[in-house]
Amino acid sequence: MDKVFINEAFTKAINDYLNSSDNIQGVTYNSFLVVVLRSLVSIYSELDIVNPKVMDDAELLKDNLSKFGYSKTDVEVFLSNLQLFLDFEKENEKRSVKNKNPYFIIIQKELVDMLIKKKLNFYLTEAEVIEFYDLLYTPYSKNPLRVSYNFLQASDVLEVDRYFKVQMKENVKVILPKEKHYLNIKAYELLNYSFDDIKNMDSSDVDKVNSQVYDYFKIRENAINKEYLLDKAIEAIERENNKVTSGNGYVDILLVISVICTALMILGIVVFMVI
Repeated sequence: MDKVFINEAFTKAINDYLNSSDNIQGVTYNSFLVVVLRSLVSIYSELDIVNPKVMDDAELLKDNLSKFGYSKTDVEVFLSNLQLFLDFEKENEKRSVKNKNPYFIIIQKELVDMLIKKKLNFYLTEAEVIEFYDLLYTPYSKNPLRVSYNFLQASDVLEVDRYFKVQMKENVKVILPKEKHYLNIKAYELLNYSFDDIKNMDSSDVDKVNSQVYDYFKIRENAINKEYLLDKAIEAIERENNKVTSGNGYVDILLVISVICTALMILGIVVFMVI
């Protein structure tokens, strides 16, 4: 007997999934628990779902199911609901008149919630959305087994379809414009940019100019103290520019003597006027 992984329902789902994958049109491959597992694979990956069972690592599975932002608590509830679905089905088999399994809708909504977490926190392609949607039990499914099972189990055959569409519409990832990061204004001026030029650029263009600034000063952009190094480099340039020098030592001496003589001459004139 195969060892139970997570619970009986999840073990059955994963075993049936692996054993029926060579007959994708078959009843087992399109049974509810297997379709749930296929939905998980479409959201995450087969490696994320199957590998933890192979490794007998329940915590790894839970970590994988929460990696897009679905909480660990919700993961526990979801896995528990799979078992409750199976328990309800077993009880239903004893009844002459079958009851609708309430977990049929609950579990699908939880799967939609998982997809939404991925949509909001990670990249989600249109192909992934289409693949996932087709696995839901709606009147529009391409698979007749899912269409008929939906009519059998759901009080409202459009409930899951509506839930999916509303969640997809309401949960839109808002991308806020990146805040502009300005460097020392004098650095821009050395590269012949006015601050008005910089302010009129979008954030990506400002980043490009910032890269030019660091390159100009031979400062690595991944340096932790890069802005400090930039300020020090600018201070050094300003000190150099403020020196009274010609670049020639002999000429500099004559320049200093002339400045002193001029000062003494002015002082003599002032003294003479006072006397």
